Amino acid sequence: MNEQWSRRDLLRLGALTALTAPVIAHGRSSQIGPAATIICSRGEAWGRKVLEPAWQTWLSSGSMLDAVEKGANVVELDPEDTSVGYGGLPNEDGVVELDASIMAGPFHQCGSVASLQSIKTPCSVARLVMERTDHIMLVGEGAKQFALAHGFKEENLLTDKAREAWLKWKAGLSTNDDWLPAGEKPVQRPTGTINVLGVDDLGDLFGITTTSGLAYKIPGRVGDSPIIGAGLYLDNEIGAAGATGRGEEVIRTCGSFYTVSRMAQGMSPQAACEAACRRIIEINRGVVDFNVKVIALNKAGEVGCAQLQGRAGTHVSFINGKGFTALEGAIQMAKK
Repeated sequence: MNEQWSRRDLLRLGALTALTAPVIAHGRSSQIGPAATIICSRGEAWGRKVLEPAWQTWLSSGSMLDAVEKGANVVELDPEDTSVGYGGLPNEDGVVELDASIMAGPFHQCGSVASLQSIKTPCSVARLVMERTDHIMLVGEGAKQFALAHGFKEENLLTDKAREAWLKWKAGLSTNDDWLPAGEKPVQRPTGTINVLGVDDLGDLFGITTTSGLAYKIPGRVGDSPIIGAGLYLDNEIGAAGATGRGEEVIRTCGSFYTVSRMAQGMSPQAACEAACRRIIEINRGVVDFNVKVIALNKAGEVGCAQLQGRAGTHVSFINGKGFTALEGAIQMAKK
């Protein structure tokens, strides 16, 4: 390889390769690699909203990176979802702070933003961090100014729905905040995130995790979503994984990296997700009063999903040349 080639040259080459790859209706460009597959950490209703436009983007552009970004943007822009992007529940001061990360498999590149305010689509800003800088993470005001410099519009992200929920929480602040007496555990509050992972016909992997984080968090709190290896990780030779739920637990277990590492040892995506959940249970000595969900995808287009606890129903969905499918995640029961 020419030693004078820069990282940006390689990224441009990768983008050019993706955009010029032939695509046909079933998501196959050749006999090389698996059929394309896109998976997200939502069930039937939200899964269709996310995956159908993502799949159409894949079919029309041939870029799986564009596809996973398109899917994630659907939730980021929807004010009815209170856990991601516009409409997300705010921090304890009533300010919406967003986190997101993105990875591109061919050159193992990544980018992320944390505590980003006033920008609706943090995953798209994270992509620019990956493609246009020599950094991996930008945070706070720096991330916001970077977004504005690239043409993103500054907007109020606090919807009436989220504001009313925040005011209701404020009324009971004394028993529901994060300022804990020594030895006490935090009260459970709404969490929510979305992971969108994709593999294209060449077997190249791409992924995004995006969130508004833990509701009513201490300003500046950052969970697992923008941390590479925690809320998102992929290895282009193996597979990709993402996590949702209590971010602190995912951070201290390197949840997504752990899941991919188990796939590297020969586990299926499903078995690897279950192993990641068991690891969290072990660290907590079997006593778990929170939820974490892990999803995974390998190069062959096989998918997996597991969670610590939760209601029956569909917890993950995916789409490929055969159509849309929603699945129930395996629930790992733990003591409360």
